[in-house]
Amino acid sequence: MDKKKNKFLSNKGFVLFGILAVIIVLIAIFAPVLAHGIDPTAGSLGDAIMPPDAKHIFGTDKMGRDIYARVLYGARISLASTFALVLVIFIIGTALGVLSGYFGGWVDAVIMRIADMMIAFPGLVLAIAVAGMLGASMRNAIIAIALVTWPKYARMARSLVLKVRHTDYVYAAIVTGSSTWRMLWKYMLPNTITTLVITAATDIGSMMMELAALSFLGFGAQPPAPEWGSMLNEGRDFMQSAPWMMIYPGAAIFITVVIFNMLGDNLRDILDPREE
Repeated sequence: MDKKKNKFLSNKGFVLFGILAVIIVLIAIFAPVLAHGIDPTAGSLGDAIMPPDAKHIFGTDKMGRDIYARVLYGARISLASTFALVLVIFIIGTALGVLSGYFGGWVDAVIMRIADMMIAFPGLVLAIAVAGMLGASMRNAIIAIALVTWPKYARMARSLVLKVRHTDYVYAAIVTGSSTWRMLWKYMLPNTITTLVITAATDIGSMMMELAALSFLGFGAQPPAPEWGSMLNEGRDFMQSAPWMMIYPGAAIFITVVIFNMLGDNLRDILDPREE
């Protein structure tokens, strides 16, 4: 245990970006305090499109809403949606991949053929089509991206399970009467979890970008919700006259994605067995 603990703490990159990630999460949690009680959805047309000043440090948008408050509250929506998306993909993909690799036969054929159909289409294009059919909302955007992303985890989990499915100790466990549930829980899942956790950690940044992209295109969060991708969409018509409407939400996405990407990369360096 101490060795694992030291392994995490000795990685300076992981510690640095871990602290930065915690700070971003804390900003999202304490957004009402940091925004000084400003309602991110309330605006005044008399204050519309005001440049940054002492009252509105990030300026205001076309509805007179405070961009500083909206960026802070946007962290809540963006982070919560991204974490929910990664968790859904992780659970569905891992479960289907483990079942496919363990049972084989028609179970494997059905799951993998569905996965192949999903992979055959460009991911974001298919997600846009699904989100368009379901209706524009952040929940439907999560469902749409999850539907086109789970095959990556399923195929990875399947390949890891196949590596141990026909080993001697697995056959010995079957002969001694281990139940199917015990085989999946004790032998199959532990052999996949580390690699898939690393993959999930490194995917946080890309999933945030995809959710922001759907919101930017109008298929995700809808105004007046303070979501970063939606804020970029609202500000694009004022790119020249009021660039602050895009600069601050864009910077928030960039900084957050970089931090979580670097955190995932350093976590991979720590946990990846090939680094031993």
